[in-house]
Amino acid sequence: MDPRIQDIYRPVEQRRRDFQEVERQLSGDELRSQARRCMGCGIPFCHGNGCPLGNVIPEINAAAASGDWELAWNILSETSFFPEFTSRVCPALCEGSCTGGIGDEPVMVRQIEKAVVENAFRNNWVRPPAPVGRNGHRVAVIGAGPAGLAAAVALNLRGFEVTVYEANREIGGLLRYGIPDFKLEKKVIDRRRKLLEAAGIRFVTGTRIGSDISAAYLAGRNDAVVLAIGTPAARDLKLPGRELAGIHFALEFLQGQNRVNSGELTASPVSARGRRVVVIGGGDTGSDCVGTAIRQGAAGVLQIEIMPKPPETRSPSTPWPDWPYLLRTSSSHREGGERRWNVVTKRFLGDDGRVTGLEIAEAAWEFSPVGRPLKFSEVPGSEGVIEADLVLLAMGFVGVPAEGVAAELGLAVDSRGRVASAPERGIFAVGDTANGASLVVRAIADGKKVADRVCEFIGGR
Repeated sequence: MDPRIQDIYRPVEQRRRDFQEVERQLSGDELRSQARRCMGCGIPFCHGNGCPLGNVIPEINAAAASGDWELAWNILSETSFFPEFTSRVCPALCEGSCTGGIGDEPVMVRQIEKAVVENAFRNNWVRPPAPVGRNGHRVAVIGAGPAGLAAAVALNLRGFEVTVYEANREIGGLLRYGIPDFKLEKKVIDRRRKLLEAAGIRFVTGTRIGSDISAAYLAGRNDAVVLAIGTPAARDLKLPGRELAGIHFALEFLQGQNRVNSGELTASPVSARGRRVVVIGGGDTGSDCVGTAIRQGAAGVLQIEIMPKPPETRSPSTPWPDWPYLLRTSSSHREGGERRWNVVTKRFLGDDGRVTGLEIAEAAWEFSPVGRPLKFSEVPGSEGVIEADLVLLAMGFVGVPAEGVAAELGLAVDSRGRVASAPERGIFAVGDTANGASLVVRAIADGKKVADRVCEFIGGR
């Protein structure tokens, strides 16, 4: 059996100078050899335990291994509305559940999926997801991120007339304005929009519900409303010195560069050029900040994380087929910069109103018997200073504010910022809005399910 391909990126010195997608195009022979690594398990945990969309991965791999890309596309498109998105930005939960990963490396499911969908587009196999007929009912979807787009497709297929409202100039949500182009080029979203419009879905962009159009008016004009605004509130770090200039939320930084790339702005409002950048937060958003800062010409980039450094291999706390807790090194980490763990930020330091550094201390963690971090304490005498000209807060999101469109629709928001649906009134919260910040693939899966709930409401009424 061929080993898993490890070299999937364009050369570092090439890609760190542009915002094109970092992954190189694998050859047909490489892809078929990787698809042949799939064991066709009798109980495919990749399909049942791993993939929130229920993609039938062994059958897709078998078709790819034989070179029948059209068959692979037909199988994939039965369950996945936007494989061109998930094959670029999904962490591949399926691979964490791959049986091949028990004693070896898992199958390259994500890269095979990307080849399947791109072959389909090149060969004109992708068709607008249009319904057989219309059922006479209208639905408004608020938010054109992955959950809202999936909801729109699912409802449109059921025969509803769907209008999607989006506050930004273009659709995509975090796919467009959060995820950097070097992971997902925005022409991929534009290509999908044309198909959705051809299927009969209507988009109203540059329109904020609650100010440009009232939510109550929207609810009165439609038979159902789907709220899919994500989790707009970022987690803050309210420490002494937080008011200093040069401290920004990660999305301020990432959105600015994406808008420059698309031509919406001529210059990014937050620039890392020539600055010593510190990114607080060790997740994917923090990694995206690292890659973007490197491309902007930062003098140096340091990503710090309060959590301990994960183990190099799967932790006993996440046995197979669970998603493994282990150290993950992104393409951005391979391009430069530095990472540090066990770092507690105490306060921000500044001069003349602008940030100049962080006062930090070292965290000492206690672990469970299987290696799960439980709680930490500061190490006495470990205080120090990290110099910084630009600090980016990438610590996740805290949900939806209680005020705003949720309040206008009369929806309850819990202490974690999750919005409760009101199915008796035909108002449904989906994706991160309903469940809290999570993965794009989970948002799409939840958006697919909303059509069932809307049909239950319409039928019951």
